[in-house]
Amino acid sequence: MANFSFISGIWINAFLINFLLIFLGHRLPFLTKKGWIHAGILGTLLLGSVGWNGWLSVCVYLLLGTLVTKIGYKNKASRGIAEARGGQRGPENVWGSAATGCSLALLSCLWPNFLNLFMVGFASSFSAKLSDTFSSEIGKRFGKRTFLITTLKPVSPGTEGAISIEGSIAGLLGSLIMTLFMLNLSIISGFSVAFIVFLSGYLATFLESYIGAVVQNQIDWMTNELVNSIQTSIAAIISIFLYLKFV
Repeated sequence: MANFSFISGIWINAFLINFLLIFLGHRLPFLTKKGWIHAGILGTLLLGSVGWNGWLSVCVYLLLGTLVTKIGYKNKASRGIAEARGGQRGPENVWGSAATGCSLALLSCLWPNFLNLFMVGFASSFSAKLSDTFSSEIGKRFGKRTFLITTLKPVSPGTEGAISIEGSIAGLLGSLIMTLFMLNLSIISGFSVAFIVFLSGYLATFLESYIGAVVQNQIDWMTNELVNSIQTSIAAIISIFLYLKFV
């Protein structure tokens, strides 16, 4: 009974802390009103399951993703390829980016013996998402030549499945930055594991572009958010496979 009370206390505290922070910070231009509520739910699940470091790593992703979205926003908006709502994220963006990582965090509570395995997948899912955000936002603003990933034929910036040299380099940087944060926050440990997280996150960004080019335009319900969720899941699967095989 005491153990149950202890666990209940963790989740109650996680809820109270997150919604206090949401109340204090909801005027910041990162999320829509509903986005902040869903961020509070996500934060509660993360803080209750993997603690402050896991919670902080996702805050880092949100901050960096928002900042890079703002780079050259007026230019991108003038060409009709900017993120909607001034770059503010809504509930669909919150869960499109974090559903995979959150699921792995919760699974680590159910099977703590596999914590390291789940955290590799957790880290790589956010490495992939920040890589994708960097690649997309920098590529749309600074990409001089944009190609469709399936044919390498020139296409307009913002086309589903489009890639550019500038965006690809930015994606490499995004994956590296997120991996280093995960390493410094002790979500993962060791150079070999960090390399797996970095590599799987970056590879998943190209696979996301391929899915966008081949599938997204053919299926009405295949939204950007769903593709994002698929991308982060692919990154987690790749990293877990590599971890089991080589570490």
